[in-house]
Amino acid sequence: MTMIDGQVAAGFEPVREAFAANFAQRGDVGAAVCVYVGGRPVVDLWGGVADPDTDRPWERETLQLVYSATKGATASAAHLLAQRGLLDLDAPVARYWPEFAANGKAAIPVRWLLSHQAGLVTLDQPVPLSDALGWQPMVAALAAQRPVWVPGTAHGYHGRTFGWLVGEVIRRVSGRTPGHFFADEIAAPLGLDFFIGLPERERHRVSRMVYQQPDIDLTTVPAESIPEELREVVAAWRDPNSLSNRAFAVTDPTEIDFNSPAVQAAELPASNGIGTAHGLARMYAALIGEVDSVRLFSPETLASATKEQASGPDQVMVVPSRFSTGYMLPTDTNPMIGTDSFGHTGRGGSLGFADPEHGIAFGYVMNHIIGGPDDLRAASLIDAVHRSIA
Repeated sequence: MTMIDGQVAAGFEPVREAFAANFAQRGDVGAAVCVYVGGRPVVDLWGGVADPDTDRPWERETLQLVYSATKGATASAAHLLAQRGLLDLDAPVARYWPEFAANGKAAIPVRWLLSHQAGLVTLDQPVPLSDALGWQPMVAALAAQRPVWVPGTAHGYHGRTFGWLVGEVIRRVSGRTPGHFFADEIAAPLGLDFFIGLPERERHRVSRMVYQQPDIDLTTVPAESIPEELREVVAAWRDPNSLSNRAFAVTDPTEIDFNSPAVQAAELPASNGIGTAHGLARMYAALIGEVDSVRLFSPETLASATKEQASGPDQVMVVPSRFSTGYMLPTDTNPMIGTDSFGHTGRGGSLGFADPEHGIAFGYVMNHIIGGPDDLRAASLIDAVHRSIA
């Protein structure tokens, strides 16, 4: 039986039970979950193994790479600049980043970078990974790239490019890299354990990711054996020229080892945020209310940041998706708490979100990368939170 450490407030015992069940029944190896209500933590739990190779236990201070849950942190930094009057989300990107105007992009507003409407999901020529980790070559390549659809006419998940696109706007406006801006203006005031670009001094705390191979690889089975509702998605993943594949092939090599110290130390604001569940939940709590005298967003900024900007068929994910300016919004396949919830998932199961209606902020991080419709770990925790407040 996996040892679970931490605390839950009275009434939130179902979350502890669901967290324990994730280890016993749903494949968790090492994980943590945190829930804030009304600006105060009511659940803060962790357990399991941080590094299966060494049996290092998961501790309160263990850090976890959260893949695309990073995008919520990056979006929050951009909205903070907008709140301060330094960034106009409806202004052309080229106002802040003149080189971006090349190849028909002069009129694209900043808002479309955040809402996945810019059509810059891929590159005609992938950038060497070492260059991408160095920032500037990737930024130059995106500035020169022609959109793959008419901007503003469709949306598609900018899985990799989001971080460089939004991050470069943050850098041009603030004079700081997105990781440094986040550290100074969001992490420091709140005391967050969350980094975009991991300092070497924190390396020893990072959990090692474990990847689960699917029992059945749908991309190799006969097409007639695939459930009808999955055929369009599977066909996209089988086609090397589809946007579903090209959106994640912007570096050479395509595969990125996110356990690599060099990758974790770089700033990849779409995908290599590293932190704790407590850090994620605390950030979202400060977006919707006050946390220890710190509130990040005004009510006006919160309303603007979470208003739906794009919904319907996603050109990359090939299933319906919903986005505000930078955050995912609830769908049948991406449940949160209420209809006004907002946040972001990460590959394999990580999730951070807030629900303003109920004053809830949630963070879940784990090192066993599963993902897919059969991964119910985050959903089971959300359901337990919902039952606890009912």
